[in-house]
Amino acid sequence: MDFDLPDEIVALQRMCRAFAEREIRPHAADWSEREEIPTKLFRTMGELGLMGMLVDPKYGGEDAGFVAYVAAMEEIGRADQSVASSWNAHSTIASLPLATFGTEEQKERWLRPLATGHNLGAFGLTEPGAGSDARGIRTRARRGAGGWIINGTKMFITNAGAEMGLGVTLLAVTSGDTPQDKRFGTFFVPDGTPGYTKGRRLKKLGWHASDTRELVFADCFVPDDHLIGDEGNGLRQFLAVLDPGRISVAALAMSLAMAALELAARHAREREQFGRTIDSFQAIRHKLADMATEVEAARALVYRAAWLADAGRPFAEAAAMAKLYASEVANRVASQAVQIHGGYGYLRESEISRFYADAKILEIGEGTNEVQRNIIGQHVIRRLAGS
Repeated sequence: MDFDLPDEIVALQRMCRAFAEREIRPHAADWSEREEIPTKLFRTMGELGLMGMLVDPKYGGEDAGFVAYVAAMEEIGRADQSVASSWNAHSTIASLPLATFGTEEQKERWLRPLATGHNLGAFGLTEPGAGSDARGIRTRARRGAGGWIINGTKMFITNAGAEMGLGVTLLAVTSGDTPQDKRFGTFFVPDGTPGYTKGRRLKKLGWHASDTRELVFADCFVPDDHLIGDEGNGLRQFLAVLDPGRISVAALAMSLAMAALELAARHAREREQFGRTIDSFQAIRHKLADMATEVEAARALVYRAAWLADAGRPFAEAAAMAKLYASEVANRVASQAVQIHGGYGYLRESEISRFYADAKILEIGEGTNEVQRNIIGQHVIRRLAGS
């Protein structure tokens, strides 16, 4: 077993760290306070080849693989979670449906501008009354002359309202009324399509520099060539790209935990109480020891899931485990980091407070942790007790 990253991935990670320290970290607090989407930054990331890391070079991507993507996420997420979360949504659930199931024309038309960083991608699954229960969505697409007419509402959608947004890939019911007989389709709806409107930007607990909003479709017509993949297989297609998305969220969580640990250790070394720095107290050292151990365990789970994906081996269970554990570690480590900072950690101007506010969503997005436990349990029963 070799736990060292290949030289080319180490070089990528160093490049990402230098970029993040120079272009992201110095501005992250200001972006968050002003709730600004750093459009120029994403275009620069495109120039560096980061916006299409999981896309075939034939369509402007890098096809670097998941281990490389996780290594890059370690550095981007350590600097700022808002930027990293937008990048995560763009790189996985927004781009992979087109990359995996799109036609050549669709890939040239929509995937290429996403992979090169000219535009940001968005995916619409969640609705006001459906999220974890994907079969419960109510947005419908019915056949019209030469295309499809879409009606419904999507909620909590990332990147769709950003200035450099291209459109949204969404899941809709194409026929059937009960969960058992529903059929689904995946559609791409470009910005500016009549009947497609974007609601106000939502005020969130964290991720303040990431665009999240409601999307409304009222008799929104898209031509037949906007259907991605096969009609009827939309849900299956979505689930196929959800596992890679979980690896990405797990990496996002791991990067937050790493950042929180580093900030806590740095503060402990500098903060003095009772005539000495607080890192000399056993209580603080034990906190840091527990935090570091959990971060390393999360890191191992995340990289294992990414390695399995790159190797073409089954990775759904590993992705769910990584997402579950890393997101919970991120919350525990961020909380302990605030505790080590004391009152300073509770100030919005402190860097750790931003990571603390960003942590909770990691247990919710890309499938709640309750859903992850259901998935893992199903795999455990099948693997250890037989199907």
